[in-house]
Amino acid sequence: MTIELFTPTIPAASAQERRSPMSKARTFAPAFSAGRISAVAAVLGVAVLVSSCADRVVTGSVPDDYRTRHPIVVAEGQKTIDIPVASGDQGLTRGQSEVIAGFIDEYRRASNGIIQIMTPRGSINDGAAASAAGDVRRLMVRMGVQKNKILQVHFAAGPGETAPIRLAFNAVTAQTGPCGEWPEDMTLNTTQNNNYYNFGCASQRNLAAQIANPHDLLGPRRMTPPDAEQRGQAMERYRGAFTELKDMDE
Repeated sequence: MTIELFTPTIPAASAQERRSPMSKARTFAPAFSAGRISAVAAVLGVAVLVSSCADRVVTGSVPDDYRTRHPIVVAEGQKTIDIPVASGDQGLTRGQSEVIAGFIDEYRRASNGIIQIMTPRGSINDGAAASAAGDVRRLMVRMGVQKNKILQVHFAAGPGETAPIRLAFNAVTAQTGPCGEWPEDMTLNTTQNNNYYNFGCASQRNLAAQIANPHDLLGPRRMTPPDAEQRGQAMERYRGAFTELKDMDE
């Protein structure tokens, strides 16, 4: 960027001005004031041009939002629940049945695919787990799950150990990435005053877990037809409502 400065030219004094000091002073003073004002204006113009060429830092453009680092996404995920079974149990207890019933309700609301019953094999409680798995299957059928959508499989368990029954199904869920990651040293983040990487991750995961229908994040549901009777009652209450004004002296 090239900046040109304007230097005012002061005219030479005439012969008459050289003969008269008073006339010289009167003639030269206005020219000097105009030149000084022009110089000040030129300096101010240079300052404005230089300041406009300086780099600008916009703090709002710094990516420091935990919702960007830990976004809530709608994707396929697996929902599981483990039911501990003692080696001496013969079937499900009442408490276990209530927990499994809640899981089946969630399956019917969120999925229409296969639900798996995984039982251990080789553990010291594999016999009790097999008996409990039969009760789980009958409970699913009783609650409306189709038989062709129930898949019973086995998994290897270590000898001398007790392993639980695991129920699992795949469904579209609201989820975030794992928490507890520290890719940067927190002690080095002292000049920019940004949030550390793991900040806000737990809040995002808790919020995602509370969403009953993940499809609500994709778009609004359709509107239900209006209730004409309820609307009429609301209009009647509005028309019949009034406010009684009382005198403050009473």
